[in-house]
Amino acid sequence: MNGRFRVVLAFLTGVLLLASLRPGPLQAQEVPEHNLESFEPLDLPDPNEFRAGDGRPGNEYWQNAADYQIDVKLDTASNTLSGQQSITYTNRAPQDLDRLWVQLEQNYFRPDSRGARVVPSDARFSGFFEGAGYDISDVQLRRDGETIDPSFDVEGTRMLVELAEPLAANGGTLTLTLDWSFEIPKYGADRHGRLDVDEGTVYQLAQWYPRMYVYDDVNGWNPLPYLGQGEYYLEYGTFEVNITVPRSHIVAATGRLQNPEEVLTETQRERLDEARGSRETVHIITEEEAGTGATRPDGDGPVTWRYEAEKVRDFSWASSQAFIWDAADAEVEGQEVLAQSFYPQEGIGSDQNPGWEKSTEYVQHSVEFYSDTYAPYPYPNAINVAGIVGGMEYPQIMFCSYEARGRGLFGVTDHEFGHTWFPMVVGTDERRWVWMDEGLNTFMNQYSALAYYGDGNVPPRRALQNLSRVTASTMKSPMGDQPIMIYADHMRDQALGFLAYRKPANGLMLLREYVVGPERFDAAFTAFIDRWAYKHPKPADFFRTIEDVTGEDLDWFWRSWFYETDVVDHAVASVQTRADSSTTVTVKQNGDLMLPITAQMTFADGSTETRRVPAEAFFTQDTHDLTVAEGRTVERVVLDPQQILPDVNRQDNTWSASDADSDSGGTPAGDTSQR
Repeated sequence: MNGRFRVVLAFLTGVLLLASLRPGPLQAQEVPEHNLESFEPLDLPDPNEFRAGDGRPGNEYWQNAADYQIDVKLDTASNTLSGQQSITYTNRAPQDLDRLWVQLEQNYFRPDSRGARVVPSDARFSGFFEGAGYDISDVQLRRDGETIDPSFDVEGTRMLVELAEPLAANGGTLTLTLDWSFEIPKYGADRHGRLDVDEGTVYQLAQWYPRMYVYDDVNGWNPLPYLGQGEYYLEYGTFEVNITVPRSHIVAATGRLQNPEEVLTETQRERLDEARGSRETVHIITEEEAGTGATRPDGDGPVTWRYEAEKVRDFSWASSQAFIWDAADAEVEGQEVLAQSFYPQEGIGSDQNPGWEKSTEYVQHSVEFYSDTYAPYPYPNAINVAGIVGGMEYPQIMFCSYEARGRGLFGVTDHEFGHTWFPMVVGTDERRWVWMDEGLNTFMNQYSALAYYGDGNVPPRRALQNLSRVTASTMKSPMGDQPIMIYADHMRDQALGFLAYRKPANGLMLLREYVVGPERFDAAFTAFIDRWAYKHPKPADFFRTIEDVTGEDLDWFWRSWFYETDVVDHAVASVQTRADSSTTVTVKQNGDLMLPITAQMTFADGSTETRRVPAEAFFTQDTHDLTVAEGRTVERVVLDPQQILPDVNRQDNTWSASDADSDSGGTPAGDTSQR
């Protein structure tokens, strides 16, 4: 046998040996279609130099700025505002701008507006009336020492200003000036308005001045019209606002009061100093003093209140001769914060049902809780104002209903002050992604309420149970067929509370309490606030930050919970005892939202064992087997024993031996299990 033949023979022998060791044909495993869809990678926008893949702002992130100087006058005889204002706009984008877009939201209240065609006249976001809207005049542009009259066009709640010469990229600046006036709505879409009370009128002013639209790296200009349900997307800047009102009025506003000696009495200034060092509420104006001449400095004619605010995205204020005013210190590390409340006597409650006399205490709690838990409150004032508005948030000042009492007043106060973090500090786009302020805030509110009402050391199981119960019930109703990830104005008005508030909050609580755990989730949530403070995050930035910090791939959760209308439906598929006396409990995912399954087994000797099946177990199959060792007789199986999941069908979550034995078919309730 020559050498070449021996080599060939050895090679063939090896091939035959390998062939003999190769396993037989694999049986095809059919992966359920809905598993493939549920666990498919989420198609988020590609990272770039502006927004990084880990959820941070990119190295080249930019945003524009709008600084305002406004002189405004309140005419109480005609209920009108008139103003002169300048907007200094800075273009930090890497491209020139050949136009500006300005928001004119008072035009929403005209009977022929787009909003009036969308919102019923008796709905929450109504308030349409003849004579509404801005009267705009004297529009000018100043740049490089030159003033021109620009070409502009007003269409509904938007004003387009054409620039004859583009505004240069990377720092170009110009100033837009304009004069305006409008009649204040009696009821301004539950965001501002006027309330007549015994001692006068309470004016709550929002959406009252022309504001710049945002130009960003994702959409360019964002000139979405104001249609009532969608709220705000605004640039950050500095405000200098001079507010002229009748001498009898007290003004509360965003920012620091610059001329207290001119608008407050010596007694009021002394009481404010006392309040700054007091944990107990101090009255600046008492119930007996409200509406009397003793509350105002000597002199005749109107007075001007001068306010300045930095690093804010909006400015709101309230004015009335009827205000009771009290205040106290709020303890925030590194910042002096004065918690304050302004309310008419109609806001006072009773011993059994306290009202606005408790407001400042509620403000203290909210400011301190969110500061300690998430990030320090960044402003010098935290003001709550009672009036016609049910509940609305602005930088440093909140508007809540004068009729709110007890736990209801705490709830609305706590919710509105929670908005300080979303969207006042983290500047989300509320008109598109309403869940990024309402949902994130409602999530935080659950823990604040537990802390205030003495349940802070108790796991928040009950709050999660309540939210999950609402979610499961709503998902089975016609209101469950819209996803969270749609624009605010596209949501059915009846579904807004669910899609914008409760469902997102429920989802975040599930992530914290059930999926990734409090420690990792809290680190990720606070990282998101820190990364995007005073910036404009998008949904992908939130999702990526949570995944980056927790170290979890949560595409399956974001898709099912936010982008789709998938439901949770865990089930006990079967309980079978084998010949060797071991028992197999098979659990199943009947829904497309494949949360981990928790199974609690109770044995004949009374002992229990709880096992958790991770979401990953269902990548390629609907079921998973739990094997119980020989000699342990399973008497009962319960899925989600704490009932914290939004399971749409709990009838198949429980199996018991007694039910199986008594059933002629040998099956437990709702399935095909057999013991």
